[in-house]
Amino acid sequence: MVERPAGHEGEERDPEAGAADEVLDRPLPEGVRRRVVALTAESFGGLTVAELPPPLRQYARFTPSRRVKFAGNAMAAALESDPVFRQRIAARLRETQRELADALQQGTPPAAADPQDVAAAAYVLRPPGWVKLVAAAGEEVRRADELRADEEAERELARLREELAEARAAARTEADKARGDLEAARKENDVLQRKLRSALSDVKRAQAAARKAEAETESLRSAAATEKATADSEMRRLKARVAEAESALEAGRRAAREGRSVEDMRLRLLLDTVLDAAQGLRRELALPPANVHPADTVDAVEPGRMTPKDVANRALSDMDPQLLDQLLALPQAHLVVDGYNVTKTGYPTMPLDKQRLRLLGGLAVLAAQTGAEMTCVFDGAELAAPVLLAPPRGVRVLFSKPGVTADELIRQLVRAEPPGRPVVVVSTDREVADGVAKAGARPVASALLLKRLART
Repeated sequence: MVERPAGHEGEERDPEAGAADEVLDRPLPEGVRRRVVALTAESFGGLTVAELPPPLRQYARFTPSRRVKFAGNAMAAALESDPVFRQRIAARLRETQRELADALQQGTPPAAADPQDVAAAAYVLRPPGWVKLVAAAGEEVRRADELRADEEAERELARLREELAEARAAARTEADKARGDLEAARKENDVLQRKLRSALSDVKRAQAAARKAEAETESLRSAAATEKATADSEMRRLKARVAEAESALEAGRRAAREGRSVEDMRLRLLLDTVLDAAQGLRRELALPPANVHPADTVDAVEPGRMTPKDVANRALSDMDPQLLDQLLALPQAHLVVDGYNVTKTGYPTMPLDKQRLRLLGGLAVLAAQTGAEMTCVFDGAELAAPVLLAPPRGVRVLFSKPGVTADELIRQLVRAEPPGRPVVVVSTDREVADGVAKAGARPVASALLLKRLART
């Protein structure tokens, strides 16, 4: 008889007094355990939350299938460890399966009942001899499993035998078919061997003919290549000669055109210079038209005339601005200015763009006053970008190209002028002054131009 634990008043005692002394010495068979959990899950819903053990109360609202899935182990443990909970489940089982419960209580389980159902009910109800019922159910399940395994093995063996027989029959059929195919293949192979030997003989004859034709073709190709190379060489030689002739002709024509144009320009400019100089000399000297006699050419000092000493006294200093005016008053005079040499002498603290604008403004006024041709040269090496500059009227503004200095550009301008034309170069650079003096130009210092511009 199982005593009722404290705190469970009003509960019925186990109806079988001796069942409490029986103990199951082995785990429940798996099939019986599943049936016990299923019975508990079904009877679970007839109990209140207070009647449930604390670990199972959270599953009170679950369906029986969800209780089996999520609380199976917890319910099995509660049945094993909580007699009161097992008695409540047993009471629910007696209500739902009264015939099976009465039969188990009397010790005569129904012969037609499933052994696992009987063992599960006996485990919950705990009638006298329930351990034997559970063990017998486990043994019955084991025998049933072995019987099913034997039946499955017999069926599998029969199936394998049938498959083996079918495989053997198919193998015999395939073997017969393979033998037929092999015989046909042998015959076809014999035919193909004969065709192959014939084809190989034809191929050998064709290869011999191809080698002969290839040798002839190679000979013809070599001869053609030789002739082509000779013709190409002769054509290149003729083209080179034609190109040389055309280049020489074009160079001659270009030289003739340029020579004529440059020489004509230089001659015209020199002629204008000579004519203007002659007219100016005639005006300055006021020579009579044709009353000169040979005696008048004898060098002597006439009464009232200036002596050479007087003429020397009238000479102007190299730093006198009137000297620049006299030079620019010469016929067809050309003033070439070394721009940065002048600006860095006169106003070096100003930015380069301001220096250029100031110098060009003064040269424009000087050009308007004298009428002389003026060219201002700047060094292009100091430019970071092209200069946006509108040259003033009467002043030509030039920048030297990359790799060419302003000094070299000034010498080129002087060499471009015809001999005899008055060219004045403004630069303090001694190398520039010496170079232009050798070319026939008149060098003057930058300070002289700055003094002259200061008067404008």
